[in-house]
This record gives sequence, structure tokens and C-alpha cells, in this order.
Amino acid sequence: MALIKCPECGKEISEYAIQCGYCFYPLKAKSVDAPAPVPKVSRIRNGKPSRNGNGAGSITHVKGNLRKPFRVTVTTGWKYDTEKGRVKQIRKNIGYYETRELAENALANYRQNPYDIDASKITFAEIFDKWSAEHFPTISQSNIHGYNAAYKLCTDIQDMLFADIRLSHLQGVVDDCGKNYPTLRKLRVLFNVLYGYAMKNDVCAKDYSEFVDIDRYKDRNPDKYDRTIFNDTEIKKLWKVADTDEYLQFPLILIYTGLRVGELWNLKSSDVNFEGRYFEVTKSKTPAGVRTVPIAEKIAPYFEHWLSKGTEYVFTNRQGNQFKDRNFRDSYWQPTMDLLNLEHKPHDTRHTCVSLLTAAGVDDKIIRKIVGHAGKTVTETVYTHLEIDMLIEAINKI
Repeated sequence: MALIKCPECGKEISEYAIQCGYCFYPLKAKSVDAPAPVPKVSRIRNGKPSRNGNGAGSITHVKGNLRKPFRVTVTTGWKYDTEKGRVKQIRKNIGYYETRELAENALANYRQNPYDIDASKITFAEIFDKWSAEHFPTISQSNIHGYNAAYKLCTDIQDMLFADIRLSHLQGVVDDCGKNYPTLRKLRVLFNVLYGYAMKNDVCAKDYSEFVDIDRYKDRNPDKYDRTIFNDTEIKKLWKVADTDEYLQFPLILIYTGLRVGELWNLKSSDVNFEGRYFEVTKSKTPAGVRTVPIAEKIAPYFEHWLSKGTEYVFTNRQGNQFKDRNFRDSYWQPTMDLLNLEHKPHDTRHTCVSLLTAAGVDDKIIRKIVGHAGKTVTETVYTHLEIDMLIEAINKI
């Protein structure tokens, strides 16, 4: 016996095969002058064949008290056994299923669109890593930030096998993340490109991303500038409780620095010049966000307190670790808002800072420097000691 190539897909198969085990192409002529093995006739039990045809895969019931006892196995290739002098199949398991019906559906899906069994074990996170390694070198840094931000929203499915992900999982990410419409569009684009990559590499057979619905969130758009600022009464509430718990200080720290919450988490002790009353933001959402920020006298005691802990990051959670987005919002920010009966998001503090500086008559150019808004020229990014003193003087006006 020997191996021959299938005229349809070109893969090696047995010379006696009546159809290709990969693409199921019917072999009308034998490649050698020897009689082909007569295929066994499947016995009919309860109206169904007890076994599938040669090369069509098999379903077996595994003995024992198993939750998924039905094993689906398919032929993925052929090899010559030198000891026995014959060609034998290379078989792999597709998976295990709770019922025979589910097993039959899985086998039928595989027959309709055969895929790489090993590739089907790749997770969502691994697909993202493989795709980004190829794609990121070809796109801008801003697009890379956008894709990475969208990927961070997918924590619930990152460890799932990509082949097991369904529309309900993707839609769940969209529905639960609470992001605005432009962010959801980027998230859907991420789904689209990952499914395109996965299908190209035979990881899955169906693109569920095309069915993801984000239209219901069209009105959720930050460009409408519907954010609310903290008023004077609310700021007084914050001051009253700030000294009772160090974690109640964050709204005031954000208001009197104009920091984004991510900039707060990433601030390292080494970036702070407490004696000079300023710190450096070295990692930000935008290039304009990399800046020098003054420390207002009103919140200087808070900085001194947190710096005395000697941690790598100035502001840390109760375990002494760097904050994560969901952890900060759910375990620190929202409890503070509930305690004071306030309804604000963390980003409202940034708008409050700009509003207070404007009301205090601070020049727009100085405001942009403090909060890191775009529009600065190259020369404006070079800070002198005089300019830092001006920033400190400005922030102390609010």
C-alpha cells in the first residue's frame, strides 16, 4: 500500500480511499490495479446508522459517569505503518458533548467546513496577540491605542476558546461595558478583524461579529459634552469627609490636578517633586497629556501622606497595588459617590478643574498646560522654573 495525493486538495491519502478524508472529494478511479476495500454497511438502530461511513468521523460513547460522554473523532491524515506494512489513519478528537445530538451537530459542522483541530484550541487572547503582532507594525500609534483599549473591554471572553465564542458572548461585552458609541464602534471593528483573522487561519467557521448590535447605543456619545461639574456645595461635601478616610480624597485630588483617572493610577513616586510642588505625567492618553502638573496647596497634605507610604505608585489600592479601572470605579469611586449622595463620573473632576480655573480668570494657555489639552506648540512643552511657578500660582487660585 502507498499514499497518493488527492486531486482536489492535494493532501496525502490512502491509495484505496473511495473519497478524500480531508475534502471528501470522490475518487472515481483507483490509482492502482488492486481491488479497493469494500466499505462496511452501517447497521440501522432506531432508525439511525450505528456507525458513519469510512473517513466521515465517528461518535463514541465513553464509559463512566461523565458529564459529556459522547466523543467526536475525525480523520485528519494518513501515515504508513512500517511494522504492520499498511496505511493507518491519524485521528483527533473534536470534543466531548453531553448528548449524541450535540455530538452529531458538531461532526456535521466539521464535515461542512473542516477546520484545523489544533487551531480550534486557541483562545481569544491568543488570537489578539497573533493578529496584533502582524497588524500593529502597519498602523498608527493612535490606532494601536484604540485597539488595545477595545481589547481591555473583553476581559470576560479573553480566556475563552475562540471557536466556542458565540454572538451572546460578544453582545454581552458590548452591553456590559457601559462605553459610549464611538468606543463601541472601535470594539466592533476589533471583533470584525479578529474574526477575519481567525477564519483565514481555520480557527472558526462562522463570523458572529457581523451580528453584534451597537446601534441601540447611538445616543451614548461624549461629543455632546453632557458631563456635569461638581458645584460648590458638592465640593464642600468632599472636603468635610476627606480627612476621615484616605480613599475619600481622590475626588478632590482629581479636581485640583485635572488628572485623568488613568494618569492618577500611573503616577509614580519618582515622578513627584514634592518640595518643588509639582509632578510629571509621563504616561497619558494623548501626547499633549505628557506634562508638568502643579500641586495645589490645598491638596499638598494628601500628596505628602501618600508619598510617605514609600510605594512605587503614589496612589494604591488597599492591598498596596496599582489601581485597575473597574476596581477603582466599583470599589472606591462609586462608594464615595453613594456615601455623599452624588451622581458623578471620575471624568467630571477634570471638567470641574477647567471650569474652576476659567472662573478664577486663569489664562487659557495656562489651563491647557495644567490639564494637558491639545493645542500646545513645541515651545510650550518646554517648562522653565518660571513657568512652573506660574502653574502653581494658577492652581492655587481655585
